[in-house]
Amino acid sequence: MIIILQVLLVIIAVLLFGFIVFIHEFGHFITAKLSGIKVNEFAIGMGPTLFHFQKGETKYALRLLPIGGFCAMEGEDEDSSEEGSFGSKPVWKRILVVVMGAVMNVVLGLVLMMILLGQQPAFNSTTIGKFQDGAATQAAGLQIGDTFTSVDGYKVNTDRDLSFALATANPESVDVEVLRDGQAITFPDVKFNTKDNNGKPMLMLDFYVEPIQKNVGTLLVKSWQDTVSTVRMVWYSLAGLLSGRFGLNDMAGPVGAASAIGEVASQGLAQSFGTAINNILYMMMIITVNLGVVNLLPFPALDGGRLVFLIVEAVRRKPINPKYEGWVNAAGFVLLMCLMVVITFSDILRLVTGKGLGG
Repeated sequence: MIIILQVLLVIIAVLLFGFIVFIHEFGHFITAKLSGIKVNEFAIGMGPTLFHFQKGETKYALRLLPIGGFCAMEGEDEDSSEEGSFGSKPVWKRILVVVMGAVMNVVLGLVLMMILLGQQPAFNSTTIGKFQDGAATQAAGLQIGDTFTSVDGYKVNTDRDLSFALATANPESVDVEVLRDGQAITFPDVKFNTKDNNGKPMLMLDFYVEPIQKNVGTLLVKSWQDTVSTVRMVWYSLAGLLSGRFGLNDMAGPVGAASAIGEVASQGLAQSFGTAINNILYMMMIITVNLGVVNLLPFPALDGGRLVFLIVEAVRRKPINPKYEGWVNAAGFVLLMCLMVVITFSDILRLVTGKGLGG
């Protein structure tokens, strides 16, 4: 029975990942259609075609590899004089088409967040409601009623921000800023109690936060705030990769994501099937927001790279030669594929040995 449930969870995870890809490509697709742009193919998956049908001008396809998808528009990557080509439309319409994939991913993240939060009896705030006995934070001067506003320079708006900031802070010394009676107070060099986490010290939380009453209004506000917090976490993590704060071992590709989904599903299954589903939904919320944010990075072959070209065109009121744009996107695609190969190899190595390429 356990094996059947685990197989079912894997199938659910694959379907949800496919749905995330569908939502992203549908954002491009529906905006292109509404803008009068011809869509030659709308595909979920990559590689050989498993199934397809033609409706009007568009071929709809399901492909073998569940690692992506695409919305192929007429004249998107080359010159085209055909009516309804991508390049024939005003630049503002093309910008909308490019960004709507990422926007739809973030909207899906918001919906998933609302589903998850809607099951909670109450929400967590960022205001201290109680200390544990012998709390290091209380000894450092924090008081009940203090509201966290910053941890090690990371702005705190939600409990999700607070958890992330404390998890990534230097466990030996943390700079904390709180709001007390309307006044901002800074506590430098707060020393939390720590515990060992696979050879690395990890902060131990020694306080509890006050609850936020659950109702329709607080659910909507909390869902939006937590989605924004997730977007901020993705940007912060990307900046950490560029600065060297995080290494290759902190990155994950499709294999790593599938492994993580399987792990949280198994952990949830130990409690109940519903908990396993919620764990999968949480992972999918993280993945869809990540996909939306990463796709808007100004890197060739990503939506953000195409967006840069469109913004330049809007500023100079003249399109860039498609030939040059094609060269840049092709080079970017090759680099992106090389990075994916390295990350996938690191994911597999981590599964086998417990450590990725980054050690």
